[in-house]
Amino acid sequence: MQPLFRRAGRGVELTVAGEVLLRSVQRTLTVLRSGLGRIATYLDPGLVVLVCPAPLLHGWLQPRLRELQAQLPELCLLLSVDESARFVDEIDVDIAIGNRPLLQPGLQELPLFQDEWVLVANSDLARKLAVVPQAQHHLHADLICLEESLTSDVTAPLFLGPLARFRKRAIYDDARLLIEAVLEGGCIACLPRLLVDASLARGQLQILSEYPRLPGSTWWLSGMEKQARSQIVLQVFNWLRAQSTELHS
Repeated sequence: MQPLFRRAGRGVELTVAGEVLLRSVQRTLTVLRSGLGRIATYLDPGLVVLVCPAPLLHGWLQPRLRELQAQLPELCLLLSVDESARFVDEIDVDIAIGNRPLLQPGLQELPLFQDEWVLVANSDLARKLAVVPQAQHHLHADLICLEESLTSDVTAPLFLGPLARFRKRAIYDDARLLIEAVLEGGCIACLPRLLVDASLARGQLQILSEYPRLPGSTWWLSGMEKQARSQIVLQVFNWLRAQSTELHS
């Protein structure tokens, strides 16, 4: 057995082995305190874990969070865009929004929104195009596209029909970057209505009414059917459901 102390006069002092052990224990306690600090957030009684696809979070939910937190000051939202989290339980995920129901036993699931594809331009370009015949729009603006919309059965005919004359300036695989490009001006784009909801509300973008509006994704809201983990989870679920009613009214 390795001694940890040795006598020094009327007292004791650490041996080399004792000093090594002390440093190890101190490091362990520091790591433990740090870990406890990290998990403190997960013990917050106001915590609600919500999974929401990034485009919907960016375009529709994020601008409304101030209203939600004004109603529930104790709320601490943990927002995740990890769409692989396809399971709602009482530990990891409280509420999920996705483009299909999870079909998990014990869940309350309801259609939240029916999205649609719309043609948009920034407000300056929209005003210019409003006084130009639609057949001449391609002479005054270019087209930027979301890659998925070029191959979708719903939207592909749009690019072969009303948008066929437009020069394609760029193709994006990230809808949020596409919005930024539209806001910079000079281009129109076909995008999901809920993704551009905040920009429309601010007057930064306008829907070009001369073009067709096409059906988009149905977004589903999923949460525990009987007993939510806490009352605040139920309050957030009901608030989200109310937003659906408001948008459809």
